[in-house]
Amino acid sequence: MQTRVFQAPKVPAVFLMFWVVKVLTTGIGETGSDFLGSVSIPLAAVIGAGGFFTALSLQLKAETYHPVRYWATVLSVAVFGTMIADGPHVALGTPYWFDSIVYFVLLCGLLIWWQRSEGTISVHSITTARRERFYWGVVLLTFGLGTAIGDATAIDFGLGFTWSIALFAVLIVVPLGLWKLGLNVTAAFWASYVLTRPLGASVADWLGKPAHDGGVGWGTGPVTLVGLLLFAALVAYLALTHSDVDHAAIHARDSATSEPDPVH
Repeated sequence: MQTRVFQAPKVPAVFLMFWVVKVLTTGIGETGSDFLGSVSIPLAAVIGAGGFFTALSLQLKAETYHPVRYWATVLSVAVFGTMIADGPHVALGTPYWFDSIVYFVLLCGLLIWWQRSEGTISVHSITTARRERFYWGVVLLTFGLGTAIGDATAIDFGLGFTWSIALFAVLIVVPLGLWKLGLNVTAAFWASYVLTRPLGASVADWLGKPAHDGGVGWGTGPVTLVGLLLFAALVAYLALTHSDVDHAAIHARDSATSEPDPVH
């Protein structure tokens, strides 16, 4: 089965700004979903699902990477991912730790399917439409898993937001340390990617929730607004500077295509 091939990866280069914007989207997704739910649950469902499918459709139809389109899709996944993580707990009463296990199994299954289908799960290889579909499916599940894990530590295990922040701030540097010791870079990336969600969401919850719930009490609406303003500024910077283009992957592709055919 043929699939569209892109001239360059449709994801940004992974450097410091990538992780800053990613953590920011996780916080916005958490408080944004909570704020919309407090206004109207049907409205939250319409905006969350509608925004997700619209942004993802535009991203998948595009032929090239653009930071505004890409990060708008990540942000929509953050909001929608929060809803699908909270859904089983609210509707079925399942504990967050159980939801975490379910999402972990689903994520591992999709990563294995992607690896067997494409031979790689590296983010530098998102140069075909099929790989991009795998990529966004994994991204969605990482948000669901990360949300459930964060809620499990804060609520099910009684750590609260402050200790959850401390826990995930420590855990998120573990994959980096293991990578320095020889862990596969792709495995380290996806482990860190999952952990950005509970870290960012815990910080956002701590800022937005009232004091009697262990938060600072700024409110989910104001925290979401400030997060959106920071998000817009950072994404605008990336769009203007093009500093997040994956030049290394493009260079590797060009080098491979420019090599002469071996003489037989």
